[in-house]
Amino acid sequence: MKNHGPSYLTGFGNYFESEALANALPKGRNSPQKPPYGLFAEQLSGSAFTAKGNSNRHIWFYRILPSVKQGPFQAEAPGLIRAPAEPKPLLPPMQWRWDPLPYPQKPTDFIAGLITYATQGSIHLQMGGAIHLYAITASMVDNYFYNADGDLLIVPQEGGLLLKTECGELHVEPNEIAVIPRGFKFQVVLLNEKARGYVCENFGQHFTLPERGPIGANGLANERDFQTPIASFEERSGSYQLITKYCGNLWRAALDHSPLDVVAWHGNYVPYKYHLKYFNTMNTVSFDHPDPSIFTVLTSPSDTPGIANIDFVIFPERWMVAEDTFRPPYYHRNIMSEFMGLIYGSYDAKEEGFLPGGASLHNGMSAHGPDAKAHQAARNMTLKPEFYQGTLAFMFESRLAWYPTEFASQTELLQTDYLDCWQDLVVNFKR
Repeated sequence: MKNHGPSYLTGFGNYFESEALANALPKGRNSPQKPPYGLFAEQLSGSAFTAKGNSNRHIWFYRILPSVKQGPFQAEAPGLIRAPAEPKPLLPPMQWRWDPLPYPQKPTDFIAGLITYATQGSIHLQMGGAIHLYAITASMVDNYFYNADGDLLIVPQEGGLLLKTECGELHVEPNEIAVIPRGFKFQVVLLNEKARGYVCENFGQHFTLPERGPIGANGLANERDFQTPIASFEERSGSYQLITKYCGNLWRAALDHSPLDVVAWHGNYVPYKYHLKYFNTMNTVSFDHPDPSIFTVLTSPSDTPGIANIDFVIFPERWMVAEDTFRPPYYHRNIMSEFMGLIYGSYDAKEEGFLPGGASLHNGMSAHGPDAKAHQAARNMTLKPEFYQGTLAFMFESRLAWYPTEFASQTELLQTDYLDCWQDLVVNFKR
């Protein structure tokens, strides 16, 4: 691929246009009789045709060959990728925590390395999602992928990724995230010898910025800090494979050309990335510990206002200055279900056991909060302005319960002694 012009276009939800060859974009027409350079016009719609305003997501591609030029699909072994089970299995109201996913001993690319840890909702009803972890040691070379079931929010924890998409290239490192919208073809290439991270598959409404309310225009994630690729394309022929996730199953079709052959495009349905260092953290400057909703980067709304299908929330480096306040997260039970991961450092509520690359799950109304050691330290600390440095945790939060998969329930990575972290809490009550 050859890039022309700046590395990225900036903004969130914008209507963009980009071309890798001069005058490849038709002027004033989406589907002219004869597009420039002998290209084919093709539209990818990420919403209903009649969706209103900015919620109408679509993109026009001008490509060397249209997507219909492919072989028939054949069923593919899913590996450890799972879809929401029907009927739902029994789900104990327990707290879950896992050690980091180890790297495989044999070469393993992104698709083969995806392991589903939890699912919820329904692909068919377009609600809920799935959580996958990946640990990979090889690049995708002659195979490409698209997910027909939902958007993919990729959170690298170790090792950088080059995401080659139909719109162009995204370089994504730890401390960054990327979103590949539903239906987009892409390929994952390692930027290092190996890579590990998390993926949230969103079956529901597309991710958007949360409503800021009283915060106003300048808090949390800002539109100008999101980046989308500029047009670049592959012009090559040979023997390739297109892998698709459709209705929870993997399918494979033969191709005689690269599907990343888009020479020009315009639209508002695009892949994008975001560097988490640009998140403008909000917090208290007086007293009390605010709710974690102030740390929301992206949200997938549900049909009930104020209750998310999925929220992506981060706990980054930040100042803590509250007076007469228990500063770590308070003990709580709530209606939302929280799957947490740790990118680097340590989480202030769990000084031990919650490791970078690991994960925890607290479903709705499951009690959770600081371990005994963190509670004791926070209860007795001298309160002064403190900078939480060298830490970045995140959360995939949903109104629906996350159902751990068979792998997640039975793996040796599951910490069966997780509850022990609270057993040293003692009674401080005095009359």
